[in-house]
Amino acid sequence: MEFTPVGLDLAKSIFHSVTINQRGKQLTRKCLKRHALLEHFAQLEPTTVAMEACSASHHWAREIRALGHEVQLLPAQHITPYRVGQKNDYNDAEAIAKACLHGGIRPVPVKSVEQQVLQSYQVARSLVIQQRTALVNQIRGQLGEFGIAVPQGIIRLRAAAVKLLDPGNEELMPLSKELLSMQYEQLAVLDKHVQWHDERIKAFVRDDARCQALQDMPGIGPVVAFSLVSWMGDAHRFSKGRHASAALGLVPSQHSSGGKSRLGGISKCGDPAVRCHVVHGARAAIRAAVLKDKKDPLSRWAIALVERRGMNRATVALANKLVRIAWAILTTGEAYRAHPQALQAA
Repeated sequence: MEFTPVGLDLAKSIFHSVTINQRGKQLTRKCLKRHALLEHFAQLEPTTVAMEACSASHHWAREIRALGHEVQLLPAQHITPYRVGQKNDYNDAEAIAKACLHGGIRPVPVKSVEQQVLQSYQVARSLVIQQRTALVNQIRGQLGEFGIAVPQGIIRLRAAAVKLLDPGNEELMPLSKELLSMQYEQLAVLDKHVQWHDERIKAFVRDDARCQALQDMPGIGPVVAFSLVSWMGDAHRFSKGRHASAALGLVPSQHSSGGKSRLGGISKCGDPAVRCHVVHGARAAIRAAVLKDKKDPLSRWAIALVERRGMNRATVALANKLVRIAWAILTTGEAYRAHPQALQAA
């Protein structure tokens, strides 16, 4: 049977579908409204439907896969070279179909509903933290205009605000105190929102065996474990641990030519929030290893790397290794072993 992939250009209300043959020739093209999309694919013979990995693509991928079709989500940045002519919806759909026909692009795994729900909690928590940080910086900037210097940190700002709002304190005018009081109340509300998200994350971590196993690793707490589990989903989608760390952008970027290998900073692919959590966890693990003078192999390796290459490079390198260890734990179901040789000898 001839392979006839379908390229589907997603949108909010109007979708465009293009079918091509093995030679890349266009066979059919259709403009579909939202309510008729699934009905259209239900009438087709089982085939491969390709879409760009974008907003709502995982939802439509699950729905179309339930109809018996194979679904591929392709990274949007790799679709542009396949587009011929001007940019429009039909040309985009045809480019997606040609990219699927070529087969050289690694598709994005389709996320489950549970995985998307967990990631929505992570995104909401990140937004609240950003709003709180912005409010804190605004308050510090306003106070600086009146010659009141507040050190960085939310705890120090809270202490300074309580002191300035005291009725006996006359450093600020009444109008400025009124504004500061309102902003302090906003800060308290955002603190409650962050606390609510943290409690929900801790409750999920307590009931999830995968998160419990990851927390045995150095630098992995409830937030980092929750982020890794929600991002990785089924860890078996990565054939190796190094593929997981590369997908998270914790490997050097490369720009090589003429037989000369040039490596730069990390590629920063994947989810920036998850990568940020893992890097912060690695930094905390290195500090704990130095302060407590830990003797396990991983801590000794990290401390030696700090002495040779500096704190920042060692932090990223440890974050890379933590992701690879997390992949091994999630795929094998084994527990983390801080002293593997000692345990084997015992």
